[in-house]
Amino acid sequence: MLIQNREQQKTNIKMKLYLAVAVLMLAFVAYTEAQEEDQTYTKIRDQLTEFGKTFAEKAKTTFDTIQTSEFAETTRNWFTSTFDKIKTKFDEMNN
Repeated sequence: MLIQNREQQKTNIKMKLYLAVAVLMLAFVAYTEAQEEDQTYTKIRDQLTEFGKTFAEKAKTTFDTIQTSEFAETTRNWFTSTFDKIKTKFDEMNN
């Protein structure tokens, strides 16, 4: 009977060891998958950040090009001239 108890204890210890190894393997797999997901999210975040920077640079370049174009300058000058003419007319009417 004493021998059976010892054999049963050895079996229990082996089972606990197998169970502990299985739990460690599951934890390792879960950790690895979490790392892969983190890397995926980091990659997506970096791509979105790069897209935002590129878009902002292109928008600024386009805005600067439009603002310094001949058409924009001609239009600005026309509005300034027209506004000055209207202002002069009002000043003449008030005096």
